[in-house]
Amino acid sequence: MQPGMVYLRLKKKVRISPGQRIRLGDIAQVLADEEAMPLVQLEVHHHTSPRDGNLVVIDVMDVIERIRRAYPGLDVRSVGPAQTIIETEERRRLPSAVSVALIWLLLFVGSGLALMNFHTDVSMKSVHQRIHYLVTGKHEARPLILQIPYSLGIGVGMILFFNHLFKRRFNDEPSPLELEMYLYEENLNQYVIDHEKSKKPPDGP
Repeated sequence: MQPGMVYLRLKKKVRISPGQRIRLGDIAQVLADEEAMPLVQLEVHHHTSPRDGNLVVIDVMDVIERIRRAYPGLDVRSVGPAQTIIETEERRRLPSAVSVALIWLLLFVGSGLALMNFHTDVSMKSVHQRIHYLVTGKHEARPLILQIPYSLGIGVGMILFFNHLFKRRFNDEPSPLELEMYLYEENLNQYVIDHEKSKKPPDGP
């Protein structure tokens, strides 16, 4: 590496505590010689305030400008993302046991009703009776030999589909829900980058 050369890669998203001052080492990976490494302590943004909201966008051009003002002799090269998102994390209270129980009950009843309504709409009972008759040649009002494996299969299928059993994962592949959450977060970050910085005045020196 040439003397005075600094490579800078901004992180996509950084979470900080309320009132925390944002330094270069908090938001970026820095590659430089030992003489230039103190710049990781350079403050690149004043501490966030409630009026800033919980999301702040820092552009790489603003970061480079601050570095050049503090270290005029450095040659700064940027690689990677052009913006980083600063999210201020407020301390959250743990939900009470009553709230958890009510939410669990609501989800349990709602998912149960959804399954029952689906099976009623498609006449699943009649389908099982028809399959039982085609296989055995006998009419059965309650073909449990089909209904019990079918019910167990729904639960096992959901576990395998989401790749989770409580905190246990069956393999390293992301579940469809995790992929959707990842895409949602990526789209949300891009929206914040496109709109958040444009509605805020630029920082002063």
